[in-house]
Amino acid sequence: MKRTATVQRKTNETEIDLTIDLDGTGNITTSTGVGFFDHMLQLFAKHGGFDMNVQARGDLHVDGHHTVEDVGICLGQAVAEALGDKQGIRRYGSVTLPMDETLVTTAIDLGGRACFEFRADLPSEKIGDFDSELIREFCHAFAQNAHCNLHVVQHYGRNTHHIAEAVFKSLARSLRMACEIDPRQSGVPSTKGRL
Repeated sequence: MKRTATVQRKTNETEIDLTIDLDGTGNITTSTGVGFFDHMLQLFAKHGGFDMNVQARGDLHVDGHHTVEDVGICLGQAVAEALGDKQGIRRYGSVTLPMDETLVTTAIDLGGRACFEFRADLPSEKIGDFDSELIREFCHAFAQNAHCNLHVVQHYGRNTHHIAEAVFKSLARSLRMACEIDPRQSGVPSTKGRL
């Protein structure tokens, strides 16, 4: 069973083409026009074991907000589509990930309901020319469109670049865990009988 999806989104602000293979090896081609964001997407694909192609053109003359948020929307939609009816998945994933002086936990439930909590303190407003607040916006857009519970908690950390990396890597690892097929699970992992 191929667990892949392609999502296209075109608005007056952005044009996104995104493809994902949940059972890949971490290969990614990405061009968003936002250098630091491309770096984070590369980390996400590598540590999640997802093959991805992300092509985005946005109104970067304004700022990176619409591009980053809309990629989050498309990624969430693509994950939801690739999971299909969610037969046999683990459903839950949680990873506590260190990045130098930083420690971040991300927990996810692919149960079909969107809920998002982000408890991270980003000391610097910018990472290069990237607005740090867009990390939260990306995660929120992803959670809403993947229809998942997503909780991101920073335990401690001082360097905003390290915090950002820990968020994206832990998100990738927890999503990877939640998407995995559980050999002990038959059917949908819910007493309701559907997710």
